[in-house]
Amino acid sequence: MMRNKTEVSSEQSTFVERRRWPRILQAPLCDAHINMPKLASLPFSTSDASPGYQFSAWQERMGPLIDAYLPENHRAGDCFAADQTVWNLEGALFIQQETPAFRYERSPHKVRFSAIDHWQITFLRTGKTWTSVNGTVVENEPGMMEIRTLGCPFYGRTLSAQSVTLILPADLFADHGGLPGSSNNVVLGGARVELLANYTTFLEENLGRMTRDDLHGVRNQLQEMIFNSVAPFVHRHISDDHSSEIGLMTKARRFIQNNLGSADLTPEALSRELAISRTRLYELFQASGGVLNYVRRKRLLAARSALADLDNGQRIADIAKELGFESAANFSRAFTHEFGYSPSEVRRHTGEHKAEHLPRMTETATFGDWLNTLGV
Repeated sequence: MMRNKTEVSSEQSTFVERRRWPRILQAPLCDAHINMPKLASLPFSTSDASPGYQFSAWQERMGPLIDAYLPENHRAGDCFAADQTVWNLEGALFIQQETPAFRYERSPHKVRFSAIDHWQITFLRTGKTWTSVNGTVVENEPGMMEIRTLGCPFYGRTLSAQSVTLILPADLFADHGGLPGSSNNVVLGGARVELLANYTTFLEENLGRMTRDDLHGVRNQLQEMIFNSVAPFVHRHISDDHSSEIGLMTKARRFIQNNLGSADLTPEALSRELAISRTRLYELFQASGGVLNYVRRKRLLAARSALADLDNGQRIADIAKELGFESAANFSRAFTHEFGYSPSEVRRHTGEHKAEHLPRMTETATFGDWLNTLGV
């Protein structure tokens, strides 16, 4: 039997909701990013130069990483419209880039006299690249992921392309025993790579809104996703001399990091751990300025992290002693020489600014500075 509208309206108006507990509204939880330090970035565009000098500007920008050359059918005076923004994730670099076609090379000479031996991972949005390492050429295109070590010479060419590149220190993967040496100059695809590509797209879209407080989680996520994308696809058996060298450096870095505070962290101890001669050890660390210099810089970076930790109440002298420095004076001199500011300045800045105003992170930094200090 159909009820009329009056009866239905009457029932709705007399309905009383019965609750055992009062209703409490929960406001959405979200980060409050007001006044938090934003990510540091280095934007660059050749449009700031006149057409005849645009490619020269690009060569200078990329000089710390590669040597750039025009395609054979182009002239030096032609326009070269390139745009690039490098974002400092403080443990990794995120590079957005759009360029015309050009050729590139990281020569044996550049590798030999450079401490940059990081991993480079590239996702093409448009275009195509061809890169040769030891006579083996790999082709990268949209939908794929290319991985290469900057500690090995390579050369290649790119068509006009848009890309996203991650540059990550080898130490980022130390907890996993490092990326396999045979990961060098490999192009990968598949579901894991697609997930990683989607995550880089998410980062790219949100870099302008992210703060430095977000970086720890971002780096951890990148570390896990990259390792899980790469390791299942590449051979774990080292097949050539350079792959062996990458493996030795990974093992050496892990040993040094785990023994930073030990007085027994010496070249002799490291040689025994790696089962190599002192001569071979010095060759291994030649590009890093020598093994003793590498250890000293790692200790200084560990000290800087301890000094910038708001929960660490240790005296400066105690931090220095724990990290193997003979005296607070020697530590202070080495620290100031390395970073351009004193240990006490770190403490003074940290309380109010969380160290975001320290000189190394100002607008005077360059792409080369970030590359050279990444993961050191």
